[in-house]
Amino acid sequence: MIRALALMLALLLAVPAAAHEQKVTITTVAHNPRTGLVEVVHRIPLHDAEHALKTQGDTSPDIVNDIASRRAFARYVAERFAIVRDGKPIALTLLGTEIESGRLLVLQEGPSPGRGAEISVLSKVLTDVWARQENRVNLGTGTSVDTLIFVAGDRAKTAVLP
Repeated sequence: MIRALALMLALLLAVPAAAHEQKVTITTVAHNPRTGLVEVVHRIPLHDAEHALKTQGDTSPDIVNDIASRRAFARYVAERFAIVRDGKPIALTLLGTEIESGRLLVLQEGPSPGRGAEISVLSKVLTDVWARQENRVNLGTGTSVDTLIFVAGDRAKTAVLP
C-alpha cells in the first residue's frame, strides 16, 4: 500500500516537470489592414528564454526584472526569424517585449506583403539550444489560420498569408 502511494506521488510530481519540458514557441504573423503592416508576435516561455541566454554566456539572466536581459533575448529572436517575399527578406522592426502569463512576448512589424501573398517563413528560435524544440508559426488570425511547424534543421517553408 505504501509502495503504491509512493509511486502515485512520484508520478504526480513528475507530471508538472514533464509539462514544462514541452519546448514550444508560438508565433503569430498577421496582416493588419488598418496599418498596412505585417505584425509578428513571438510567445516564448520565460524559463526557456533565460536558459537560452545562459547558453550564450549570460551567467545570471533575469528577463522579468532586467531590461538588458530582455532586450538581449529579443535580439536573439529577431536574428532567428525571417519572412521572405519574392526572394527578398521583409524588414521586420523589433518593437519591444511584454511579459504575459509566464511567457515573454517579442513584438515585430514590417511592411505587409498583403493578404493572399505567398511568403516563405523561417523560425530557428531556440532550435540551437534544444534539438527537440518546436516552433509553431500561425499565419493569420480568427478563423483563417494556417500553421507551420519548425524543428531543428528545417529550412524555410512557404505559405499564403491569409
